[in-house]
Amino acid sequence: MGDFYTYFFDHLPDVWSGLWVTLAATVLGSAAALALAFVFGFTAHGGGVLLRGTSRVVVEFFRGTSLYVQLFWLYYAFPLLFGYELSPLFCGVVAFGMNYGAYGSEVVRGALNAVPRAQWEAAVALNMTPAQRMRRVILPQAWVQMIPSFTNLLIQLLKCTPLLWLISAADLTTVVQRMRDRTGETTWAYLTLLVMYFVLAYALTLLMNALERRAKARLGLRTGAARGPRPVEASATTAGGSL
Repeated sequence: MGDFYTYFFDHLPDVWSGLWVTLAATVLGSAAALALAFVFGFTAHGGGVLLRGTSRVVVEFFRGTSLYVQLFWLYYAFPLLFGYELSPLFCGVVAFGMNYGAYGSEVVRGALNAVPRAQWEAAVALNMTPAQRMRRVILPQAWVQMIPSFTNLLIQLLKCTPLLWLISAADLTTVVQRMRDRTGETTWAYLTLLVMYFVLAYALTLLMNALERRAKARLGLRTGAARGPRPVEASATTAGGSL
């Protein structure tokens, strides 16, 4: 134990460097995943036949193929085919974004379908444009439904960042693994990793919970109350009057 933590604190710059790679992969991968989730989710919900079909093919491809293989293909096969070498971090962000974006698209589609039909009809009755209906009435209600599922997906994405060692990225797991090789302290090395990933995941959970509380407050819902949209007449009258 003593040997490992002495080495650990003597090499804190390496730890911070690995932590930065892990956080960068998580944040950028999450941003890409959320963006793609909304693109594919909206397309699957309300696009034309061609767009829905294309979206479905893309989503099923990335959900149905291994994240391992996607990482290997981007890092090893892509340069051979196209002549451009991608950095390990960039490969990770793209693979995480596409993989978890595919899963997230079903979250978006399901949340949009969960908004009562009466809310859509009321927004039409208020003479809102399709963009106004989505932005002011439908999406705020659907967003509250999405956040818990997105929280789970983003935590899963964080826990998949150790896969970056497969493509030579010096993430947190890689750095601690090297320390374990130098000191021979397997138990304490992996226990330290467990604690560090737990802290990161818990911080992400707290952040998403705060986001959920804020989204509920904007709809006039109490935290912990049964989910249900506020009637559109109470939230959209102002919007209708400003048209």
